[in-house]
Formats: sequence, C-alpha cells, structure tokens
Amino acid sequence: MLEMFRLDGRTALVTGASRGFGFEIARLFAAAGARVVLNGRHADTLQVAAETLQKAGGDVHILAFDVTDAQAAGDAVAAIEADFGGLDILINNAGINIRKPLADYALADWQQVINTNLTSAFVLSRAAGLCMAERGWGRIVNIGSVLSILGRATIPAYTAAKHGIAGLTKALAAELGPHGVTSNAIAPGYFETEINTELMKKPEFVAFVNDRTPLRRWGKPAELAGAALFLASPAGAYVNGHLLAVDGGMTTTLMG
Repeated sequence: MLEMFRLDGRTALVTGASRGFGFEIARLFAAAGARVVLNGRHADTLQVAAETLQKAGGDVHILAFDVTDAQAAGDAVAAIEADFGGLDILINNAGINIRKPLADYALADWQQVINTNLTSAFVLSRAAGLCMAERGWGRIVNIGSVLSILGRATIPAYTAAKHGIAGLTKALAAELGPHGVTSNAIAPGYFETEINTELMKKPEFVAFVNDRTPLRRWGKPAELAGAALFLASPAGAYVNGHLLAVDGGMTTTLMG
C-alpha cells in the first residue's frame, strides 16, 4: 500500500525551494523517488539546498529564475520538458508578504505580492498544465494559506492573492481534470517559516495563534510536506479542486 505514495519516474518542479515549505516538500518528494527541480531566484542558495538533498541520495537539480518573469517561467517549463522528458508535478510555493496598514499600502506593494503569490502560479500552471494535458497525466499543487479562507488586517494583497489561489485551483481543476491533470491547494496555518520570522518574535502574537489553534502550537515546515506528497502521488489520484487546510484545526473551530 505504501507504493501509492511513491513518485518514481516523475519529475517535479518546486518553486521557492531553497528553504521553508519548498525545501521540505522537495526533500520528501526526492525520498519518494521523484526527480526534483528546485527553483528560486538565487542559484547559490539553491545549490546549497540541492547539495543537502543530493547527499541524502536525491535526484535533485536546480533552475534559478524569477517566478514573476512570465517569459522566464515559460522558458523554465520548456527547459524541463526538453531536458527531462516532461514535467509531471508542479508545486507553486513561491510567495512573499508585505505587512502595512491600508493607508500606507502602496500600489507597488500590492502588485509585487499579487505577481509573486498569484500571477506566477497562473503563468506556471498554464505552461505546465497544457503540457501535462497533452500527455494525459499531471499534478498541480498550489500553496495557499488559511488566508485563502480568512482575512486579517494589514495584509490586503497577501489575503487577496491567497483567496485567488483557491479560485485558480478550482478553475484549473475544472479545465484540466478531463485531461487527467489534478489541481489542488494546501492552506497552511501558522508555521515556523522565514515569512513569519517577525511574527514569531512577538510573544503576544505567538500566544494569540496558540490560543486559536486546537493543537496549541505552530506547525513545523516538514509537517506540510506529507499533504503535498498525498496530493501529488497515486494516493490522491481522485482528489481534484480541493483546498486542504493544514492548520492544526484553526479554521474549523472557534478557540481562545
């Protein structure tokens, strides 16, 4: 039965893979037998991540490009198709956040977050999804957030982008599903990742999250990877268009 979670013979692209969720997903996918292509903007940090996974026996490669550059993103998918015989799994994980009061939130701030967190997922999913559809098999997993469901002050663009990820995922599922391609999203709660570094320095906010999470703690990045593996593997073959909350129960209960 564990063979249902294997990815042997599959090639996966993981964006934002030098650290955090992306790195942990790449680590687990490599352990499950996939050829994994790590993406980020900086080749040096990607190389460090790749070497770590290669030492553990992973078939791991790097491809540095800016996900907000549509031409570069399209070229990257084409390169993977040419070099490895096809891109089977796409993990849209790259993301940023800008926290400011609404009065101080510039249009440039909005555009930067939307382009990184949402538009890049559309561009890569379009390029990869069409190739996957031609072959009749593929997996797209988008990393959303509990902010795909909820809302918080001072992060309007992030909230809008993550709600957009949920909608994009459903649209992809409807259009690509008939061609054997599943599209799903994961909605992480509060995890101990770099994007939350400043929040984790605030004891009152840490307590706020703990009080509203039934498991009474923040998640570890590795605890998200299993959900991604499920959705990308044969075990999740009949799951399509779903937003899977991995949040310790935050969005399903009223705590605190």
